[in-house]
Amino acid sequence: MADGGRRAFIGSFTAAGGPGIVTAAIASDSGALTALSTVNGVPDPSWLALSADRRMLYAVSETAEGAVAAFRVTGEGPEQAGPLVPVDADGPTHLCLFAGHLLTANYGSGSVTAVPVRADGGLARSASGVFRHGGSGPHPQRQRGPHAHQVQPDPSGRWVVGVDLGTDSVRVCTLTGGALAPHREIALRPGSGPRHLAFHPDGAHAYVLNELSPTLVVCRWDAAGGELRPLAEVPVLPGAPAGDAYPSGVAVSPDGRFVWTATRGEDVLSVFAVEGEGLSLLATVPCGGHWPRALTESGGFLYVANERSGDVTWFAVDPGTGMPRRGGSIPVPAASCVVTG
Repeated sequence: MADGGRRAFIGSFTAAGGPGIVTAAIASDSGALTALSTVNGVPDPSWLALSADRRMLYAVSETAEGAVAAFRVTGEGPEQAGPLVPVDADGPTHLCLFAGHLLTANYGSGSVTAVPVRADGGLARSASGVFRHGGSGPHPQRQRGPHAHQVQPDPSGRWVVGVDLGTDSVRVCTLTGGALAPHREIALRPGSGPRHLAFHPDGAHAYVLNELSPTLVVCRWDAAGGELRPLAEVPVLPGAPAGDAYPSGVAVSPDGRFVWTATRGEDVLSVFAVEGEGLSLLATVPCGGHWPRALTESGGFLYVANERSGDVTWFAVDPGTGMPRRGGSIPVPAASCVVTG
């Protein structure tokens, strides 16, 4: 950042009253957030990603038209760098940087789009390629077709990994010349509805959080072959939920000892201990708001975007037990994600 301080960037749904993208300062000792500025030039910037050098911020526009935007990060806050760029898809819900491109997972269209990133960090005026998923699942409403929910690089930087809620699968792809090509599709339990995946710091394991059933799938990851192998599926709640639980976010501690998940229908965070190639559910704690849509670990703190209560809550994490302790919150209507840098 221009002034050297750590920042949090918070996305929101403008169609539901969200302010756009909020920039907040992070207190180094407590993890507390202080809102600094707001940028409101992109409809529904529901997911954000920072460049490795923290000089650029990217946002989806989660609309039926589907677009992405680039921002230059300044001391005063993000400044939009060029117009919105269409992704040729409906409802981009997640994005990441990979091999000189900005990739989006498009929930509505069930596809992944690659948009070239220019040398100055801005975006090319059009997408270079769209990889369309195929398939469906047994859920009569949610799985009539593919619904790509997340896309990210693997820790080795060789592969693109996409999570599809509609087809109960994870796709591993390559990106060559701006075109995504399928390498392998890993089938998960029918009807589980995978939403997000987080890699373990060892680069050899991953955790897939399911939305349609409140479970977490422990997987082994082989970077050499680009292969994900499911090992076990564990509940994220201590008992059966009263209704649909809607798990949302998953994060892994930097030391690899703990995993946390967020569950919207129960308004809780779940705390797991990593035990070899397994997980042990230690506890659930209140998320500090209502409908925790996203969960981020940063610097020994957890940040939770509570969409329906309209706030972002921070928690200090006990490094010995992994247990989060609520610190406070700031109001952000229709909050959808938090990234830090």
